[in-house]
Amino acid sequence: MSARFNPAAFRAFAAAIGQEWVMTGDDDRLAFADHFAADENKHLPSGALSPASAEEVREIVRIANRYKVPLWPISRGKNFGYGGAAPVLKGAVVLDLSRMKQIEVDRENGTVLVEPGVGFFDLYDYLQANKIPLWLSVPGNSWGSVAGNALDRGVGYTSYGDHASRICGLEVVLPDGDLVRTGMGAMQGSPTWNLYRNGFGPGWDAMFCQSNFGIVTKLGLWLMPEPEAVAGYDYEFDKPDDLGWAIDTIMPLRREGLIQQSPSIGNWLRSAAVMTTREQWTSDKGPLDEKVVTAIRERFKIGWWSVQIRFYGHLDVVEASMRVLDRAFDKQPILSKKPALWKRGDPPEGSPVTGVPVTFPLANANWHGGRGGHLGYSPVLPPRGDLAMDQFKRTYALYQKYGMDYHASFSMSERSLVNVNQLLYDKDDPGMMGRVDAMFRALVADAKSLNYGEYRTHIDYMDLVAGTYDFNDRALLRLNQRVKDALDPNGVVAPGKSGIWPKVMRS
Repeated sequence: MSARFNPAAFRAFAAAIGQEWVMTGDDDRLAFADHFAADENKHLPSGALSPASAEEVREIVRIANRYKVPLWPISRGKNFGYGGAAPVLKGAVVLDLSRMKQIEVDRENGTVLVEPGVGFFDLYDYLQANKIPLWLSVPGNSWGSVAGNALDRGVGYTSYGDHASRICGLEVVLPDGDLVRTGMGAMQGSPTWNLYRNGFGPGWDAMFCQSNFGIVTKLGLWLMPEPEAVAGYDYEFDKPDDLGWAIDTIMPLRREGLIQQSPSIGNWLRSAAVMTTREQWTSDKGPLDEKVVTAIRERFKIGWWSVQIRFYGHLDVVEASMRVLDRAFDKQPILSKKPALWKRGDPPEGSPVTGVPVTFPLANANWHGGRGGHLGYSPVLPPRGDLAMDQFKRTYALYQKYGMDYHASFSMSERSLVNVNQLLYDKDDPGMMGRVDAMFRALVADAKSLNYGEYRTHIDYMDLVAGTYDFNDRALLRLNQRVKDALDPNGVVAPGKSGIWPKVMRS
């Protein structure tokens, strides 16, 4: 299925926002492709539009309805591993919101109102330049959009790391061009729009996370007040089997609220792939043997698994929390632990655990050399060490079967584990690329055998993953479709997003 280029629609778009912000050349279309995809042509857009305001977005949506042109809204298009800027539907028109960069900070109450084009570096620089004592939570690759990451349920490393849960108030252009503000923002001039989540009546903020029910043009987000201190340990664990007891040690502290961040325990390759490349260690194309793995670990002084745990707040509270953590890990077989302490007034610590945006983790795409890329696979499971070990062993076996190097982590939420896997590959290796699709489908089938669902996925697999949510003959999908048809009968906003297709495109 694909959408056709409509010259009349593009003339109307140019009249609405200016010809310079209508992009239809070959280079323009390639700029919005999924550069990590095996076949970039599969999801190639027919062009892109770059509005500067919510009013221009509204007019674009009205024109799209008039000409039945499907749009694919992006904030900055940096969600690599999940599709980047590319649309699900080939030929759709990318609605690039990266020019919309307004920032409004309430420093007293610790909130920010951002437009979709505001990146993590933009907001960090704004806070630093204006000496505002508020901290971000940032994902590992921080070059994306603050709003876009929260709407896609991205995660970070501080105690505000569940970004979607910190959303408070949205401004949304609906598929017919209407403009709505959620929560307390539904009252004109409300001073509590970004302070009180619930508003009056049904709450709609979550409806626009990972959905195609509207186009978010402003997003309210709670930020963390700068703490007096940050302290913790970087732990290294020596053996694959250490995963189970480590999770069982950390999770009770997470559930009871002592640890308020979502620690992420990752395997050796998560660390190594940003510091070296595979060709420096072996020319063998098969899965790495233990001698190579051991040599890499010894060179960089890393464990088979590693995790960073941090406490945030008043210094005396942080120190007391550290004592509890020490008791929890007492007599456990830790390979090493490195203490970390930052106090207010110290220079920036410089990493995501203190809210500083970085991009170095993207270097893992170079692990195999060539035109590197990766694909994300992220099922959710209960927070038990034995289940994590079982998940690791089954998934590791599939990496071995398909000749891929195991790159994974387990992010620990209050009541769940998210097993974030990355399939690292070289797009110039036809044999490797020929295995990626089959491996991904095998991973999804394996998770479904235990009724573990992915929390987000690549645009190639949105229908596949949506189909695994099968209670009552996929009642959730039917509900999503009914809402889609009511709000967007012409199917102009992000058809196929999260497996939700409008009636006019369903088969």
